[in-house]
Amino acid sequence: VQLQASGGGSVEAGGSLRLTCAASGLTFSTYAMGWFRQAPGKEREFVATISRTGKSTYYGKSVKGRFSISRDNAKATTYLQMNSLQSNDTAVYYCAVDMNPGSSTEWSWGQGTLVTVSS
Repeated sequence: VQLQASGGGSVEAGGSLRLTCAASGLTFSTYAMGWFRQAPGKEREFVATISRTGKSTYYGKSVKGRFSISRDNAKATTYLQMNSLQSNDTAVYYCAVDMNPGSSTEWSWGQGTLVTVSS
């Protein structure tokens, strides 16, 4: 399984970015996908997850209402639209796939992409 995240960069507070995660080596439509982030000196934090069909999404408290996760199963790609960015959104963002089809999760992460928000 390979997950390649892209779209990070530097943006001013209040701005927007869209992250993209291209997946390969798996039957993409059969897995839930997610985004996590890790700020300098902090633990990895859950950002958002999306179900296999895309009908269900769930967000971390700090991003709810500002970020939106989506997916295109035909392209094996997951997106994270980030709006109203704040300086505390600065982090390395990781795309992840839930390898456990059951009720518990087993996340596998790809390489991250750096997002820097300046105030």
